This record gives sequence, structure tokens and C-alpha cells, in this order.
Amino acid sequence: QVQLVESGGGLVQAGGSLRLSCKASGRIYSRYSMGWFRQAPGKEREFVATINRSGGSTSYADSVKGRFNITRDNAKNTMYLHMNSLKPQDTAVYYCAADPRGPTVAAYWGQGTQVTVSS
Repeated sequence: QVQLVESGGGLVQAGGSLRLSCKASGRIYSRYSMGWFRQAPGKEREFVATINRSGGSTSYADSVKGRFNITRDNAKNTMYLHMNSLKPQDTAVYYCAADPRGPTVAAYWGQGTQVTVSS
């Protein structure tokens, strides 16, 4: 069993930065690939970024490529999303997921953290 808890969301001006964290409980955390997804009001949940078990391979949605960076620290059971050059369209609830297979399919989900970017 893995429990995921996100933190680090908040209100930021356009062009600013935030770092989201996803802390996992359970000793099997390092066995899972991990990912970040987001859901804006009135929209479906969408893929943001994923990272493999070792942290050596990552992938990003085109909309965040070059601005966001996903990392993980397996010794701390924590994954991060470093968000730079934020835009109002990045406003959403951000969810972390373990073993993600798609925007709504994963072994485990966090509860979400709100990110609001003002123009």
C-alpha cells in the first residue's frame, strides 16, 4: 500500500515559480514510476510529466516542456515538480500518481494541491 500526499501549491503571479512535492509512505515507493497530472475547472484531467523508477528517464506534456522539471529522491520517498515561467493556463489542481497508465488510471493517487497563477 502506498499513500501519496502533495504539497507546495499556492497562488503565484505569471512568470513565477513553484515547487510541488509528493511524499509517499511505504517502502515500495521506489518500485513505481511516478507522474504528475492536473485538472483545471471544467476540464478533464491531463498528463503533465512522468519519471521512471530510478529517475533517469522523464517525459513531459508539450505544454510544459522546457518550463517544468520532474525529479524524485527515492531515499526520501519524495517526488517533485519544479514549475518555472508559470502561466495562467497552468492553473489547476495538481495530482501525483504512482504507476500511472493514463490521466485517470494509476495504482495510487494523491489528494491534489491547488496551483493558481494570476495574470
